[in-house]
Amino acid sequence: MPLPRPGPEPAPRIRCRVRGQVHGGAQPEVGGAAMLPALSRCRALLGRCRPLPVPARGRKSRHDPPAKSKAGRLKVPPPVDPAELLVVSERYRQYRLVLQALRVEFKQEVLRKQHEERLDRESGEEVMEEHRKLMAWNNAENERLRKKREERLRREEEELQDRKLQGALNHARLMENFLKQKEREVLQLQEEARNFITPENLDERIEECLDNPRNYNFAIDKEGRIVKQSMLS
Repeated sequence: MPLPRPGPEPAPRIRCRVRGQVHGGAQPEVGGAAMLPALSRCRALLGRCRPLPVPARGRKSRHDPPAKSKAGRLKVPPPVDPAELLVVSERYRQYRLVLQALRVEFKQEVLRKQHEERLDRESGEEVMEEHRKLMAWNNAENERLRKKREERLRREEEELQDRKLQGALNHARLMENFLKQKEREVLQLQEEARNFITPENLDERIEECLDNPRNYNFAIDKEGRIVKQSMLS
């Protein structure tokens, strides 16, 4: 059965007795001036007392003895397998080689960047002059392309206006032809309406048909000639 852990020892209580105080009896009244020296001595005693260490998270302090179940235990390192030690040593050697190679590579890259920066600083004037020339050429090329684009847009706008005008002319021409066709149809209809039978000329048309009988019972050949016709009864 495990023994209970010893708790932190309580801090010693400091008892201060004011001058003129009777221990265990009635205390006479003391003025404020007489209390100041006693309070100063109590404050000095409290400052000299060191608080005992309190274990954190329920652990033992460094001065506590070991547990009885672990008093005679000897710490023995775990056994090492020779084959495993050989493998681990080889892997660590390879790891150190790879790490050293990476460090050398990174160092060379840093040195190369520093060298390039130094060359850039040395040839800064030449680079700036070249940059100014390139920017001037770029601006001239942009201006040329802008004019070319504006000319192309202007031609496309003119072509679009021409197509719209041609479409309007074609539509007007079609509408004119349509109106002429309708006018001819109306004139033809008016011409045909003269021969229509109306209640006013019904008797006249009947008499005309009786005076001029027509026989539609006939046969024709391939050339459209009447070859046979029956007589009216």
